[in-house]
Amino acid sequence: MRAVCVIGLGLIGGSVLRAAARSGRQAWGATTSETDASAAVADGFTVASTEDALAKAVAEDALVVVAVPLPAVPDVLRVVGAVAPSCLLTDVVSVKEPVVDAVARFAPGVRYAGGHPMSGRSESGWAGGDAELFDGAPWVVASEDDTPLDAWLAAASLALDCGAHVVPASAGEHDAAVARISHLPHILAAVLASTGADGGPLALSLAAGSFTDGTRVAGTRPELVLAMCEGNRTALLDAVDDALGRLGAARGALASTGGLAATVRGGHDARGALVALREARVRGCDELRIGVTGEEAMDELRALGAGGGRVIRLEGDVAVACLPDD
Repeated sequence: MRAVCVIGLGLIGGSVLRAAARSGRQAWGATTSETDASAAVADGFTVASTEDALAKAVAEDALVVVAVPLPAVPDVLRVVGAVAPSCLLTDVVSVKEPVVDAVARFAPGVRYAGGHPMSGRSESGWAGGDAELFDGAPWVVASEDDTPLDAWLAAASLALDCGAHVVPASAGEHDAAVARISHLPHILAAVLASTGADGGPLALSLAAGSFTDGTRVAGTRPELVLAMCEGNRTALLDAVDDALGRLGAARGALASTGGLAATVRGGHDARGALVALREARVRGCDELRIGVTGEEAMDELRALGAGGGRVIRLEGDVAVACLPDD
């Protein structure tokens, strides 16, 4: 099994390090946080400076995982470009196109396949991490036409070993999707929390499940939310415009006729589609095999992801994929 070097040991990076070690991989990390470094060492993990960790990655032919917030990515990639300029590289940053651009600028010689595990919690730092955080979760692995095969296989293999399933998508497809199902919810949670608080102590004292569930992610550290939402500005603007249009339609209907049927029923149906997809996966799936070395492989992988499918294992150069059973 290929060794793993994780740069950044917060919630996600720390969980990747733990999960990689759980799978039997040799794994070590680096972080600029003394608190996270001390905690990781206390838990039995090897932590070094970024330069030393990357030098070890070169010596061991390890997969390097960038697991820092988006604003810190350029600084890390500068060091990668200097110390490990041709390494296998992936990342777990919550937006992809800005990372693609940064890799091309600061570490153009690496073999890179971007990644993003769709799992987390409102806690942050090493203390919030968990080796089981990714079990059963979708993990996007960027599948561009020019993605090096060895990098794609390395990133996909890590995701699978961490307990996730692989969802292939291009960087642009990923960013458009997460704007709607990850970044917009943070904005809406912030607005909902502020609107509720404006109701004063009485409103907050009456807050129950719907308000608590709807505002959960507003408890995330603001700097982390700002990094991912502002880093995905263009796609998030489209999602916000869509949400504002729906809210405007709801307000118009409420003001003119007093009715909210279209809004409520539309949301109920949309939630039903999510539940149906998840239940279909529980019932089983139709397996198919995609050879990842062919000229059309990345097209096939992206089509799989766009259709709600995922890769569940690798058999050499063949991706065994699963489509939800209708």
